[in-house]
Amino acid sequence: MAYRTFETPQMSRRGILRGGAWLTAGAALAGVPMGRAAMAKGGSTEWRNVAAMVEKYVGERKVANMVATLGWGQRDALTIAQGDLTLGSGVVADADSLYRIYSMTKPITGMAAMMLIDDGKIGLDQPLAEILPAYANMMVQKTYDGSVADVVPTVRPITIRQLLTHTAGLGYGIVQNGPIKAVYEERGLVPGQVSRLPIPGLGRAQAVSGLAEFADRLAKVPLVLQPGTKWSYSVGLDLLGRVIEVAGGMRFDEFLRTQIFEPAGMTSTYFRVPASEVGRFTTNYGILNGTPLPIDPARASIYLDNPAFPFGGAGLVSSPRDYDRFLRMLLGYGVIDGKRVMGELAVRVGTSNLMPETATTKGTWVEGQGFGAGGRVSDGSFGWGGAAGTVAFVNFQAGLRANLMTQYMPSEAYPIHAAFPKAVVDDLAAMQGA
Repeated sequence: MAYRTFETPQMSRRGILRGGAWLTAGAALAGVPMGRAAMAKGGSTEWRNVAAMVEKYVGERKVANMVATLGWGQRDALTIAQGDLTLGSGVVADADSLYRIYSMTKPITGMAAMMLIDDGKIGLDQPLAEILPAYANMMVQKTYDGSVADVVPTVRPITIRQLLTHTAGLGYGIVQNGPIKAVYEERGLVPGQVSRLPIPGLGRAQAVSGLAEFADRLAKVPLVLQPGTKWSYSVGLDLLGRVIEVAGGMRFDEFLRTQIFEPAGMTSTYFRVPASEVGRFTTNYGILNGTPLPIDPARASIYLDNPAFPFGGAGLVSSPRDYDRFLRMLLGYGVIDGKRVMGELAVRVGTSNLMPETATTKGTWVEGQGFGAGGRVSDGSFGWGGAAGTVAFVNFQAGLRANLMTQYMPSEAYPIHAAFPKAVVDDLAAMQGA
């Protein structure tokens, strides 16, 4: 392996693609063996706290639906589901319903990159400029979110490791403020989508067409931080999509389809929802004073259109069953149903702490924790959340995979990213004591 060392109907731009509120359950799960509790328990009656959480949110009409999948090792997942695809529709949500997973796309993109590292086509610490020469002489803002003209050269090159771990110094239109945010919007560096509707607060910046053009334009914009110095949520995984297609010799979306989705049996994961599948697509809601209002109706969704380019950081729609298969493949160290999708070492390294030694997480969403290939790492857990209320993780020490899907924005309207892992941990504690 080539390892070179809503208060109003307005939506918060900062919360659009953000998955950063995910609370790791790693520390609590670390002491849970895949023994008697794991093997003998796990029915819906044992996951009482998870079931109660699902029932509460749907019963109080805070969300239209909620589906949780929980699985041990390579065993089939248990599904806990309530609610309708759209409020009042009568069409029940289940493990095959389709959800906008937003930033839960990032770990998938990260694992795609790990596959190329495993194949020796790129290196973990390889300079990005060796693959995309436009990134050879990057400039950095002297002042974070300050002037885009007052810049200095980088002191070290951007690397693949940094793209994977949000330490490349790249910005994010949903995070940055001031002139740099305006530049991102003016140049179409908008790697995500929410709705066809003109929703106040979202902005109407149009994304540049094509992943190659996205990468080329991004290279002309100053970095917000020196590479390798600090964790800062970014477009790194979107740019990595271009790296993957250059190094992999095929379009990024094709790489994911042929190298991950099809081999792993993920038949319901798309950048564009096919017309034939609209009948199982959920509606996304914006939360106004605790009330869900439709902002992306399933039958008029922006996800029925071709995206400007395949957004490696936030672009996928998937089902609970499909994402559980992705988690199951990781938990099998690259193997699912007896078929190897990824190399074992690629999974082990990708789900480990890949943060550069020179980078800090102080004052960030992941302070005190690690970060791997597109997801948070802590005490044997690897995972991330999405902007519309989804959250998923695996814990290798406990042999557990857990995934929750629902649809609302902004994600911080409800504490689901933290509440779901806590409910899982509380149920595990009850199992251990039974």
